Amino acid sequence: MTELLYLTDSYLQAFEAEVVDHLAGGVVLDRTAFYPGGGGQPCDFGKLMAGEDVWPVMKVKRVDGVPVHFVEGELPPVGMRVRGELDWDRRYKLMRTHTALHILCGVVWRDYGAQVTGGNMEPLKGRMDFEFESLRQELVAEIEAAVNREVAAARMVMVEILPREEAFQIPDLIRTKINLLPEGIEEVRTVEIFGLDLQADGGTHVANTHEVGRVRVVDYKSKGKINKRIYIELDG
Repeated sequence: MTELLYLTDSYLQAFEAEVVDHLAGGVVLDRTAFYPGGGGQPCDFGKLMAGEDVWPVMKVKRVDGVPVHFVEGELPPVGMRVRGELDWDRRYKLMRTHTALHILCGVVWRDYGAQVTGGNMEPLKGRMDFEFESLRQELVAEIEAAVNREVAAARMVMVEILPREEAFQIPDLIRTKINLLPEGIEEVRTVEIFGLDLQADGGTHVANTHEVGRVRVVDYKSKGKINKRIYIELDG
């Protein structure tokens, strides 16, 4: 099993690891800080290094549940010790964006009781879909203002990994319309924005909402009678 370092430390920018396998044309490490993508958050980029050799990491994704690092050039051999370094500028922008979407989710759930039906993000921009029949232009302005109040409140963001039974005793832990957690999962990772939001999540986040910066709601669209899509952007 690959040790997933990003689950407990989103701020880890570099790490040491061993190449333990080649899979699907990529590299499997015994430990990694590279996020493999999922839950609407794209994968990390960066590089692997050993001595004078450098392998740019162009993509990371799960293959049969295993994070695989797809690199340029000939693969580093199994057994080699390597140093991994993230494209930190990209990762940190994604952390800010992901936390911004959780703030948006928390505000819409708290103030309007609307569940999430989907979402996606890129660095400094993202969108979230809600089961939100009554969304109107004036509500969009209210939501933007409420989100930025939560950013300014400098709320702590905490990650915990809980036994499944304990996690599912938390009310409203799953904010998506459909529970996406696998049946056999024994532990659940939760992300809590103190005083606002608590939900199951596997992505990377900042430690305090003030790091997000100003959030702008740049558009909203109706995706049907009930489903509404809200688009956000963050300042660079």
